[in-house]
Amino acid sequence: MWRLLYSLVIRAAFPLILARLWWRGRQEPFYRRHIGERFGYYRDTPSGQPLIWLHAVSVGEARACAGLVRGLKAAHPGCEFLLTCMTAAGREALRELHGESVRIAWLPYDYPGAVRRFLEHFRPRLAVLMETEIWPNLVAACSEHGIPVLLANARMSEMSARAYQRWQGLARPAIAALTLVCAQSAEDAARLRALGARRVEVTGNVKFDSAPDEAKRAEGRAWRERVARPVLLLASTREGEEKMLLEAMPVPEQNLVVLVVPRHPRRFDEVSLFIAKDGLPVSRRSRNSMPAATDRVHLGDTMGEMDFYYAAADVAVIGGSFMPLGGQNLIEALSAGVPAVLGPSMFNFAEATRLALAAGAAVQASDAAGAIGEALRLLSSPEERKRMGAAGERLCDVNRGATRRHLELCREILAPRLSPAARD
Repeated sequence: MWRLLYSLVIRAAFPLILARLWWRGRQEPFYRRHIGERFGYYRDTPSGQPLIWLHAVSVGEARACAGLVRGLKAAHPGCEFLLTCMTAAGREALRELHGESVRIAWLPYDYPGAVRRFLEHFRPRLAVLMETEIWPNLVAACSEHGIPVLLANARMSEMSARAYQRWQGLARPAIAALTLVCAQSAEDAARLRALGARRVEVTGNVKFDSAPDEAKRAEGRAWRERVARPVLLLASTREGEEKMLLEAMPVPEQNLVVLVVPRHPRRFDEVSLFIAKDGLPVSRRSRNSMPAATDRVHLGDTMGEMDFYYAAADVAVIGGSFMPLGGQNLIEALSAGVPAVLGPSMFNFAEATRLALAAGAAVQASDAAGAIGEALRLLSSPEERKRMGAAGERLCDVNRGATRRHLELCREILAPRLSPAARD
């Protein structure tokens, strides 16, 4: 009954969905391409090999699952791989990471007919959904088609758990239908079990296993040396955060380069205009690889270069944490040996935040002004920055291994579903 009502609601939203695709396509044209895939219509014909499917909603999940994709490809060379996403930036990231070695497509919206057509077209032997992608009709259709579903790198904050409880008539059957949940932490596992998950394993966070682009890191370090000024990175900022963080910056900080990297590429021009209107001298990486001596702000308006940006920074303020959005990936800063300054909202990375604060690799502030104050304090304290950076690198080393544990569980599920030839 609940799923029927849900399906009726999203069916009624059909015109709004099309309007949103058109609107997003103004700045990101890829949203207007392959629209049929959004509704379960695909042109490419599968090869006939056993197919393993992984879904990563956007850029963060695409990068997080890269090691898992590589490991599955190495373990199952006789299989074909399908990677799906929902955002244009996510699709671009998947193509950048895997090239032509995998199929890449949009995941259809959660209409019963669309997900049925998707599954009947590709016929996956295993579905791997990253983090919190639990779509009721999709999971139900996988169950009906006998397709095991693994929820990988799963997280469930207290806030999200309360929301799922409010809609438990819809959420509980979907969560109970998951074959296996690989939770980031014991707390995530407990919440998922309380919501109905039948089998939950604590595997850790695969983002600790992400392999950096060492060439980009070397380029970033060289950039920082050429700038010859302290570099404060505002990393993966969301709408409204650039304004509050830059306004909290003391005016006399002329010797500082503030490197601003918005989370979404569609906002690059908007952020550049805002900074210029505020009277701050600004340059853009896509146009000027180096800031001029008078530039106070350098806009990181390129995709796929977070390894460069973190390596270029002395201190990183993590975006998405100054609005009630749950924060962005602080593990990238820790891995690069860069002290991380966090805002109050980090519930999407609750366990990593707890570990980083306990290890002394990060500090947390209650608001933007407090975060800028902490960042400036760290910029004036090289010894403390060095200690925090080393603590972050150690923390990442200790917490690696989640990808291996995911691969072991995938192998267990896949073993009875693949022919001997496919397993060779």
